[in-house]
Amino acid sequence: MSFFDTLWEMLVILFAMAAGYLASRLEYLNGETNQRLAKVIMNITMPALIVSAVITGDSLPGPAEILSVLKAAFFFYALQFAVALVVPRFLGGTVKQKGVWRFALVFTNMAFIGYPVVTALFGPEALFYAVILNVPFNILSYTLGPLMLVGAKQFRWRQMLTPCTVAAAMGLFLAMTRLRPPAIVGECLSFVGDVTVPLSLLVVGSLLAGLPMGQVFRSPRLWCLSVLRLLVLPGALFVVLRAVGTEPVLTGIAVTEMAMPVAINGSMLSMEHGGDTECMAQATLLTTAASIITIPLITAALL
Repeated sequence: MSFFDTLWEMLVILFAMAAGYLASRLEYLNGETNQRLAKVIMNITMPALIVSAVITGDSLPGPAEILSVLKAAFFFYALQFAVALVVPRFLGGTVKQKGVWRFALVFTNMAFIGYPVVTALFGPEALFYAVILNVPFNILSYTLGPLMLVGAKQFRWRQMLTPCTVAAAMGLFLAMTRLRPPAIVGECLSFVGDVTVPLSLLVVGSLLAGLPMGQVFRSPRLWCLSVLRLLVLPGALFVVLRAVGTEPVLTGIAVTEMAMPVAINGSMLSMEHGGDTECMAQATLLTTAASIITIPLITAALL
């Protein structure tokens, strides 16, 4: 994938967010509508997408290869969690803003942007590695993600049992056991799950409509967060995976996924659990906009 091919992929994402922004300005979307759409996404379309990503491919890597990917995933998330424990103290802000910093440093847009970029860079067979690398994301973001965003005082452990966490556990089970339901099941789940990406981006764009846009691009904290998220962490992961002898292709896939902007499900989780939704939407916007340049640079360095 060339620099400009990657650039076009990022512009499509931003266009969807811009459409949501316009829909809010035209009063097609509002706060109540966003809340309802977030519930549809979190409880119906996102779980369908999670499971369908595992069961709709032509084949899956063998157990040994899956374990190799999960080993890379260990370093992937360990690095991010280590940074997320330290950096928010220096970035400052309110308690809920620090929750946004933690979430943003740990969870990237691995699927919505990462899948097409990885497939274009490393070939169709790389998608299965990306899917397995994404399984821990689905489990961790929907369990520890709300805890990061709202803090232990407002978090309730029963919130961990959600359709998304059940779907993530099911996806991991199906991947490890290599069980496949009938093809019609995957087709149905994929059909419903495919609306998740555009619908989520529309909601994020709608959330941004009520914010002063200049504030997003003038915030030193958000710019520091973006540099860490988009450049520093991918570079650090490359060094770590090379040091532990990870295969070059798997290293490239993992680093590319690490270079993605903040995961858009952060805005959905913030709305669902009472986090700082405005700050999360700002972080999503800025990292996505900046990644138009940084992702092509990272991918060019890998190839």
